[in-house]
Amino acid sequence: MKFEVVATDGAARAGRLTTTHGAVETPVFMPVGTHGTVKALGPDDLRAAGAQIVLANTYHLFLRPGHEVVRELGGLHRFMGWDGVILTDSGGFQVFSLSKLRKITDAGVEFRSPVDGSTHFLSPEIAVEVQQALGADIMHPLDECLAYPASHEAAERSLELTLRWAARSKAAHVGRGAASQAMFGIVQGGTDEELRTRAARATVELGFDGYAIGGMAVGEPKQAMYDLTALVASLVPAGQPRYLMGVGKPEDLVEAVARGVDMFDCVLPTRNARNGQAFTADGPVTLKQARYARAAAPLDAECACYACRDFSRAYLRHLFMSGELLAYRLLTLHNVTFFLRLMREMRSAIAEGVFGPFQARFFARYAVSSVDVSRE
Repeated sequence: MKFEVVATDGAARAGRLTTTHGAVETPVFMPVGTHGTVKALGPDDLRAAGAQIVLANTYHLFLRPGHEVVRELGGLHRFMGWDGVILTDSGGFQVFSLSKLRKITDAGVEFRSPVDGSTHFLSPEIAVEVQQALGADIMHPLDECLAYPASHEAAERSLELTLRWAARSKAAHVGRGAASQAMFGIVQGGTDEELRTRAARATVELGFDGYAIGGMAVGEPKQAMYDLTALVASLVPAGQPRYLMGVGKPEDLVEAVARGVDMFDCVLPTRNARNGQAFTADGPVTLKQARYARAAAPLDAECACYACRDFSRAYLRHLFMSGELLAYRLLTLHNVTFFLRLMREMRSAIAEGVFGPFQARFFARYAVSSVDVSRE
């Protein structure tokens, strides 16, 4: 993997990430394909929306269909029919979000499958084995995502565990010799600046191909997320990619790019589409509202996606209220297109040296929503 910064504007940066499955222009948003598919969309839809890279989930693919099945069928790219770049997370967030089903020790995580109740064990070494079998272009070490709020003592214990797991994960990755697959380290540490600083420095000392900022958007105040993101971004190498995991809302993407982040993922565009909400340049539109029953306008007059080119808000509302499956595809396609267009606009603004004015225009127009952020 190769990464180069091609333009900067303040802390914001535009770059190019090159992998064996192609190049990715950053800053970039990665649609989430938890089970090896971005919900309601096919690879052709993703290409039409402008996707360069997608995220798949180690935890869920480990459980179903199993990494050995995927390996036998040619790897995840071939399995899901996607020839672009694939990033896999480590499963650490699912350990956190499915906390009632797991037991964490230094050795790893024992958990019961939410699919069938069977017992499984995931260690740093197994997580690496799974991701190598999947054939991900970019993988991550197993980490512990801490709940918010947490005491300093709990955050410190969690951080030390994550660092031990990171060292073991890197050793396993190097030992298995998958040189074509990059590994990003994950910086944890809760909302404590001292712990985040320690985590960033220790993770950098281990040496990874890029650095992810984990444990954000789990309930902490928004300003704390922004401040800690800026802190970690300032502590990791400037010549390597920075990835803010599980974030976020359009306004969060703009704020984090302004602080030097290159990569993002979140289920917001897909999950909210299934709940009847579309993102537009003026803010989210909730189609369940009766005022859209006779609305002849498209979702977003500035959007070139299939949903906006050919259908009205009234028709899309009709599909959603009728429970028609086409509603989920069209709204998801629009939302993913909107997020990817926003990233393209930010890349252009950085390259032209006008990111500050772009940011001001965005916030002057965009109606910030109160929608929460979570993962599928």
